[in-house]
Amino acid sequence: MLTLLSAMYLVARTASAQAEPIRVLVTGAAGQIAYSLLYSIAKGDVFGKDQPIILVLLDITPMLPVLDGVVMELQDCALPLLREVIPTDKVEVGFKDLDAAILVGSMPRKEGVERKDLLKANVAIFKTQGEALEKYAKKTVKVLVVGNPANTNCLIASKSAPSIPKENFSCLTRLDHNRARSQVAMRVGVPSDCVKNVIIWGNHSSTQYPDVHHAIVNNHGKEMSAFDAVNDESWLKGDFITTVQQRGAAVIKARKLSSAMSAAKAICDHMRDIWFGTPDGEWVSMGIYSTGNSYGVPNDLMYSFPVMIKNKTWKVVDGLAINDFSRGKMDGTAAELVDERDTALTFLGA
Repeated sequence: MLTLLSAMYLVARTASAQAEPIRVLVTGAAGQIAYSLLYSIAKGDVFGKDQPIILVLLDITPMLPVLDGVVMELQDCALPLLREVIPTDKVEVGFKDLDAAILVGSMPRKEGVERKDLLKANVAIFKTQGEALEKYAKKTVKVLVVGNPANTNCLIASKSAPSIPKENFSCLTRLDHNRARSQVAMRVGVPSDCVKNVIIWGNHSSTQYPDVHHAIVNNHGKEMSAFDAVNDESWLKGDFITTVQQRGAAVIKARKLSSAMSAAKAICDHMRDIWFGTPDGEWVSMGIYSTGNSYGVPNDLMYSFPVMIKNKTWKVVDGLAINDFSRGKMDGTAAELVDERDTALTFLGA
């Protein structure tokens, strides 16, 4: 006779077996971020513990032998939710019938490469990927752009897929959000989950603005503003901001490689919140399409805002008071994004 516990287990396994698999694409799948990311997706940390997954792994042709090794490792993990792994270098295979696309691969900046040349190369990549989304993916696909310059790459992809709603596209500033949260937590001496409602405004670059004017800290059982909990305004307006802005460069200097583990964790956090929503009363940061917002941010940018998510739909948190210090920082990062966009658009028709 089945115990209640074993009966519940069988029901859960049956539900998992009967659920329709979702198709999830990861580009740059032979790279180091993907290597830290794929296991978490395949074991159910992102899309749910009862959601079967078909993983589609796209990379450039020279990386296919490496991709074969990644596929072998995923197979060897013996993960019950992982129904199929499809390695490919063909967009018509990679983008077919997607439920989610995580666009990690991009042209990295190398020594001696001009910013304009880097932007031109990435416009070509994300125009191609946007066109592939338009042609092959589901119109409901949720697209997360990770490859840098993430905001502008995301804008180009969205413009190249006009029949997919702009709201379905977002870019990753969750890593910066997590960095900001952690810095405040360490400063106060509390776990990171005791800090909520930090904001990353603007570009995923050194001009981004990590804002804690609306952040709340649970300081050993007592809720207070981040400014009161930290009790060091000069740090919050100085070293805190520059530490978050320059954290990626600091990691590269130390590791001789860019952030991978923390980037993968941020990707998981971002996509899980899209799928399941944000906790009541909490917001997260993500780069989204700017149109008619209440903060004076120019339209037609992918700009990082505070958002709440419900039913796979984000909504900008409106009505937050913006002081002169914040306004200057927000305008500065917007100006950089306008410049990036205008430069990128000159390449889009080339």
